Amino acid sequence: MTFLSNIWRNEKSREIIIQIFVLFCIGWLLSWLVMNVNANFKALGKDISFEFLFIPAGYDINQYLIDYNNRDSHLRAGIVGLLNTGLVAIFGIILATVMGVALGIIRLSKNWLASKLAYWYVEFTRNVPILLHILLWHGIIINTFPQTRQAINFGDLTFLSNRGFYLPKPITESGIEFVYLCFVISLIFSVLFTKYAKKKQDLTGIQYPVFWINTAVIIILPSLAFLLSGLPISFEIPVLKGFNFRGGLHMSPELAALTFALGIYTAAFIAEIVRAGILAIDKGQKEAAESIGLKPSKVMNLVILPQARRVIIPPLTSQYLNLTKNSSLAIAIGYMDLVATLGGISLNQTGREMETMVIVMLIYLSVSLSISAFMNWYNSKVKLVGR
Repeated sequence: MTFLSNIWRNEKSREIIIQIFVLFCIGWLLSWLVMNVNANFKALGKDISFEFLFIPAGYDINQYLIDYNNRDSHLRAGIVGLLNTGLVAIFGIILATVMGVALGIIRLSKNWLASKLAYWYVEFTRNVPILLHILLWHGIIINTFPQTRQAINFGDLTFLSNRGFYLPKPITESGIEFVYLCFVISLIFSVLFTKYAKKKQDLTGIQYPVFWINTAVIIILPSLAFLLSGLPISFEIPVLKGFNFRGGLHMSPELAALTFALGIYTAAFIAEIVRAGILAIDKGQKEAAESIGLKPSKVMNLVILPQARRVIIPPLTSQYLNLTKNSSLAIAIGYMDLVATLGGISLNQTGREMETMVIVMLIYLSVSLSISAFMNWYNSKVKLVGR
């Protein structure tokens, strides 16, 4: 007993014992769950199988980035749903970031009206459930825009109606590889020139217009390659046939409503994160920048925001994760994302609730961990390095 008592009194050994006990409890709980599921499946005469992924899905999807029809497999339907989820997440994150940063800066404006408008926007938006935002924007788009036959026409090329936004679809032809190569070269040049300009500024103080030079190279070089290759792109123009448009690119009203709702809702939270990050910077930094004659816009872009990023990025990661996971509410307006396809219709048709939910959960876990890993990497790049 004395020996066991001495082991327990030792801090390191006590920590090891507690951790082993916790791991044992977790392992026991997981094994109990597996055995319970197995017993219930045997009682129902079912087994766990993923063969259903390779049988025809038998349902249509209203928005897809890759070719799909109802004769394709449930696996392909799930991939289409995953791409739709990624599309909403990317567009929503971009919209939320731009709006959130702008609103966070406006909240600190000396202009009373601008500051109060931003405040009212933030308080109203984040205190209304996200599902209501989604339904509101979907209702606005469906009931405000004209019907298909009265669609708004932009030069017989682009059409806007309550069925969606129709654009010419680019079709690549022979010679497009040279354009792709020049685009990659322009990106590599932009990265190298950015590093060179930063090093030059650190050594001499000379500041190059990096943004404008990189933008010009990225636009001009591929454009020249496009002209020299003989314009290797044709366009498929959407045409009204029957009750809807055929051909071209289609942005459904559900995609637009979901993107706006998620972006606008998340922007309210990002605005407060940005405001807190700016307030965390000592006022002396702003005063020192203004004392050397920097304009207010330069002070914000070159002095305040670069320092505030270290405070902003960690909570910003959580908002990006929330936006991505909130996209699962798309089923409320009929947008066919991962939950609506694999976790919805495929589940109901095949009766494979365990298998489909496991796949959906693992995919969301992988996406969330990927976003967290990227934001943690970016955070490590901008944090202060201790000596």
